[in-house]
Amino acid sequence: QVQLVESGGGLVQPGGSLRLSCAAPGSIFSAYRMGWYRQAPGKERKWVARITGGGSTDYADSVKGRFTISRDNAKNTVYLQMDSLRPEDAAVYYCNAQHPFYAASYFWGQGTQVTVSS
Repeated sequence: QVQLVESGGGLVQPGGSLRLSCAAPGSIFSAYRMGWYRQAPGKERKWVARITGGGSTDYADSVKGRFTISRDNAKNTVYLQMDSLRPEDAAVYYCNAQHPFYAASYFWGQGTQVTVSS
């Protein structure tokens, strides 16, 4: 079973920063688009950001300009740098690996909690 291992969640004050990490098996990391989703209590899971193998990035409007997704190919790890955090950013954040051509081939991490509160 493919494991995506997330880390870096926690409690931060509004306006603060956190960096999430997601480590993936090399065979997945090199072939799949990597991304982040989030799910707040009682709400649907929503896409946040993604990065292709070539490094192209895309963001949800709600985080554009505040979040940065990046990848370290040597470490098979994708990061989500979250700055200027707002209470509405609080959620469980999930790492996702999506095959670029086969929609049915994807994997999820276990999720990491981000809490934004004073």
